[in-house]
Amino acid sequence: MKVHILDDWFDTLRGLPCYKKLAAHAVTVWTDHEPDPVKLAARLQEAEALVLFRERTRIGGALLSRLPHLKLISQRSVYPHIDVEACSQHGVLLCSNMHSDTPSYAAAEHTLALILASYRQIPQQVASVRAGWWQAGVGRTLRGKTLGLYGYGRIAKAVAGYAKAIGMRVQWWSSDEGRARADADGETVAASRAAFFGSSDIVSVHVRLKPATRGCITAKDLAALQERALFVNTSRAGLVAQGALEAEIARGRIFAAVDVFDQEPLTDTSNPLLRHPNVLPTPHIGYVTEDEFDLQFSDIFDQVNAFAAGAPIHIINPDIRKGTA
Repeated sequence: MKVHILDDWFDTLRGLPCYKKLAAHAVTVWTDHEPDPVKLAARLQEAEALVLFRERTRIGGALLSRLPHLKLISQRSVYPHIDVEACSQHGVLLCSNMHSDTPSYAAAEHTLALILASYRQIPQQVASVRAGWWQAGVGRTLRGKTLGLYGYGRIAKAVAGYAKAIGMRVQWWSSDEGRARADADGETVAASRAAFFGSSDIVSVHVRLKPATRGCITAKDLAALQERALFVNTSRAGLVAQGALEAEIARGRIFAAVDVFDQEPLTDTSNPLLRHPNVLPTPHIGYVTEDEFDLQFSDIFDQVNAFAAGAPIHIINPDIRKGTA
């Protein structure tokens, strides 16, 4: 098959062990990002299969209608960036391993790294010593602080384990069902949503983005954070009400460490989340490690091979078989 891989910005995949799984296919790797569907379609005219890097490129009818040979989109995890109905209408099978039993440990580790870097002022201290000024200020200790985890899922549980290992207290907030599971597991659940935000030294969000969760972190929630609290988001920017974090940061009360943004790649250096001294930003690298990529793309390439063999796996839109496939 003619397989096109999108958005491999650092040409990483060809150096991973899992890449050998595509040996039987004609593979084209694109190392830049093309957001315009017309221009992107011009690149992909011969593509029979698309391999996606998570949500870096949106896939909709405007693109699919211009790809006459496309039969398969192979990716991993959730797919809010893909118009599944349009895939079915254009005869394109979407396959995505939802990895229900495997958290992204890379994302959990990055969450802890952001918390540590923010509390100990690592970026500022590095800049200071490199400039010949020695120490830049005084950081804070995490031991004994309360970490509030919003969302009772796999990644949050991994973060909780790391936090407890360094002596932090952990409390939870989630959906009704999530809080019930946390309580049944013997975890500490806050008495109320307001108490959760108001009593946490650090709040870290770990929820999947879907219509029901979009904007679930409100301006009121952020305003309830205590002064000098740290808000961490390594999940999705859309979980926070649009503009709410920027507005709260502008007040100068709280700190934030964010790995996700409304627009990605974010190259506008005037954006307040990149410029404000209270914000530690990273460019959506929570899951970006060699080990995580090899794990994820091994699954993705297995899906390509299964489709080529006539036995597709991890099918998201099985209705395609009734129509145009």
